Amino acid sequence: MARRIPVDDRTGQRTVPETSRRADRFADRISGNRYGNRPTMKDVAARAGVGLKTVSRVVNGEPGVTPETERRVQEAIDALGFRRNDSARVLRKGRTASIGLVLEDLADPFYGPLSRAVEEVARAHGALLINGSSAEDPDREQELVLALCARRVDGLVVIPAGDDHRYLEPELRAGVATVFVDRPAGKIDADVVLSDSYGGARDGVAHLIAHGHRRIGFIGDMPRIHTAAERLRGYRAAMEDAGIPVEDSWMSLGVTDPERVRRATEEMLSGPSPVTAVFAGNNRVTVTVIRVLAEHSRRVALVGFDDIELADLLQPGVTVVAQDAATLGRTAAERLFRQLDGSLLVPERIELPTRLITRGSGELAPTD
Repeated sequence: MARRIPVDDRTGQRTVPETSRRADRFADRISGNRYGNRPTMKDVAARAGVGLKTVSRVVNGEPGVTPETERRVQEAIDALGFRRNDSARVLRKGRTASIGLVLEDLADPFYGPLSRAVEEVARAHGALLINGSSAEDPDREQELVLALCARRVDGLVVIPAGDDHRYLEPELRAGVATVFVDRPAGKIDADVVLSDSYGGARDGVAHLIAHGHRRIGFIGDMPRIHTAAERLRGYRAAMEDAGIPVEDSWMSLGVTDPERVRRATEEMLSGPSPVTAVFAGNNRVTVTVIRVLAEHSRRVALVGFDDIELADLLQPGVTVVAQDAATLGRTAAERLFRQLDGSLLVPERIELPTRLITRGSGELAPTD
């Protein structure tokens, strides 16, 4: 019970502050029910003066209860704030009706439509989505995945940070359906849904070459990441197809924080033979490169991998190699539920095409 602190008002009478009254009312409402101790069916049965079976019938909409008894049970439910424990209910049926989604970075705009698509498929199957971020840390990815498994999720959609997923083998044998997205699993056989990073990068760089560029820089993510390695491979292939030797100073891979990307961009734009075009390996790199180019008087062509918000409103608009994040998420989630239904047995690799969107920045001709 909250303690009352009397004070004197102007009439000399002893009064109780309104805040204290509100605290008392709140304490009265929750007395006997501390945080973490949710009311149970046993509590409802005691308040309504009925048996546990009767409460169970009312909660689950089963017949065999008189209207008057049902009314008393419902009043007890409302008074106590009782909620049915769906987790325990579905566990008895062998499913938790939940799936886990492990992303690289929840703040990355690329993962918004992907996550939403997974959630929509899960909802259509009556399942709850639980997601978390690995922050591109393999240890954190493993910790998060195993924590979700410990909570008995039915399946997992994983954007991997690491390259060794043998830690998942016991869970896969136990029946946890798993689909990897954007990057393949490492050292295990598992379903994976990818965008064509190699082909998309090759097309984007070939587009710059077709507009007269020969000195083209590539700025990408960390080389251990599958998508970064594939996009670098596509860059090299396009340059080789055109018979253009690639200089080491034209390539830079590493973390995608703005400071590192800015430094790499400025180095490529300086010197006796600066690049005349840049291929940016992902959306975060593209944004930083745009900022750097805006500070330079010389016009430099740009193609980015991944579309970015407001790309069409800049001057010039930003030419990009776009991948369909929503389709990636939806395809992965649908495949996951097909696994859960028992209709998929052999892991497959599904590769979705990318699309080159021309808006102006990738069509600029070399200035020298």
